[in-house]
Amino acid sequence: MTDHDDVCVLLPTMNEAETVARVVNDFRDVGFENVLVIDGGSTDETQSIARESGARVVEQSGRGKGQAVREGVRDHVEAPYVLMADADATYDADDAAAMLEPLFAGEADHVIGNRFADMRPGAMSRLNRIGNRLINAAFRAIHRNSYRDILSGYRAFTRESFERLHLTADGFGIETEMAVECVKNRVSVEVVPITYRERPGGSATNLHPIRDGGVIFLELYRKAKTNNPLFYFGSVGVASTAAGLALGAFVLYRYLAFGISHEIIAVGAVGATILGIQLLVFGVLADMIYSLHREQIVRYDRAISDEAVTESSADDGE
Repeated sequence: MTDHDDVCVLLPTMNEAETVARVVNDFRDVGFENVLVIDGGSTDETQSIARESGARVVEQSGRGKGQAVREGVRDHVEAPYVLMADADATYDADDAAAMLEPLFAGEADHVIGNRFADMRPGAMSRLNRIGNRLINAAFRAIHRNSYRDILSGYRAFTRESFERLHLTADGFGIETEMAVECVKNRVSVEVVPITYRERPGGSATNLHPIRDGGVIFLELYRKAKTNNPLFYFGSVGVASTAAGLALGAFVLYRYLAFGISHEIIAVGAVGATILGIQLLVFGVLADMIYSLHREQIVRYDRAISDEAVTESSADDGE
């Protein structure tokens, strides 16, 4: 037995023939024998190369990285700890020990590798850097937590904590959704500095910055409905109110300056303003309900914990 027999390395793949052998071998070289490659139906030699390198290979039933991660963990992983990475050789297997340490020490249930701590030249384009910064800033503003690099694909987590997350994203939004669900379900998270390298020559990325970035922003906003309702409804309310006031000012200016009335625009301005104010009020009320709900959950968890301590003390007394 090795020190990592209770860890499964999970590698979602899609046409990674150029790099998958190197990644599998790197993890096996540092002591991880249980390497699971869950493939999205690659049209190259990814699956056969991964098998020859010693990995267990499963072809996912659906499509997309998110679906691969969900299926891989829930249907094909029995180990209590999961170390998730990309198969493009951008992550360093030598960082695995640091990623797992908070789990083994009981300090966290979910660990995120911070790529910005040691990002090598050429590892990320300027556009991707800007996009990552904006997405992380949006996450902090919307979900009121800072995980520094929520888009990192290098993760370590307990299988039990993963089952507490309600994940539905199929594509690259899975990392964002995992971060949001950790906040929502109060899963303890630790951020660990890692090395992020440039993709080896000959390998192509499956990421489309504009398309996938838009999906991620929408995912952040959609999840705010149940995690920060004031932002979810309030942002639309502010936009609607501002639009209504702007239209109202335009109508008033045209009437006072030129005597021209715009009845239809005026009706639209009033409607937009009323809708915006209603959404703002609804957002405040929803946020109050959410805060009370969170307080009740904390009290319930505390009561369960106290009850468990009492039962343990009683058993020790016997």
